[in-house]
Amino acid sequence: MKNPIIKFYIRDLGTMTAELYPDMAPKTVENFLSLIRNNFFDDLIFHRVIKGFMIQGGGYTATFDERETDAIKGEFRANGFMDNTLKHTRGVLSMARTSDPNSASSQFFIMHADAPHLDAQYAGFGKLTDGFDVLDQIANTKTGRYGYFSDVPRTPIVIDQVEIIEE
Repeated sequence: MKNPIIKFYIRDLGTMTAELYPDMAPKTVENFLSLIRNNFFDDLIFHRVIKGFMIQGGGYTATFDERETDAIKGEFRANGFMDNTLKHTRGVLSMARTSDPNSASSQFFIMHADAPHLDAQYAGFGKLTDGFDVLDQIANTKTGRYGYFSDVPRTPIVIDQVEIIEE
C-alpha cells in the first residue's frame, strides 16, 4: 500500500508536498485526509510561527475565527500507541494538542528544525518531500502578538487549499 501524498497551496508563497504515514498514525492520517476531502483547511492560516522550531496551522481564519472539529485519540508512544516511532525532525507533520493527550483535532504543525523533546509526545504523521523553501519563508516571517496569541505572523499566511495528490 502506498503512502498518501498531499499538497499545501500557500497564498503568495508556493506549495509544500508531504507524504503521510498511516503505518505510524492510522487514525490521525484518516482524520487529516477526511478534513482535506471536506475542504476544512481552505482559507485557514498558519497562526503560530517560531523560526528554528515549527509552524502551526489548521484552526483559525485570518480574522481569528476558530474552525473546530472533533478530537481524536493521540497516536504517540507516551499515550500508549507504540507503533508511532516517527522522530520530530525538520519537515515532519505532527498534530497539535492541549495538555490532554486526546485533544488533537485539526491543528497541525510542521517542524522547521529538529525537536527531539517532542518525540513520543505528539502524533507525528507525515513529512515534507518538497517545498522546504516555502517552509523556510513561513518560518522567517515577522511575528508578534495578537490578542492572547503570540508568535502570530504580522501578515497572514493563508492556506488556500490542501489537496490529496495520491491515496
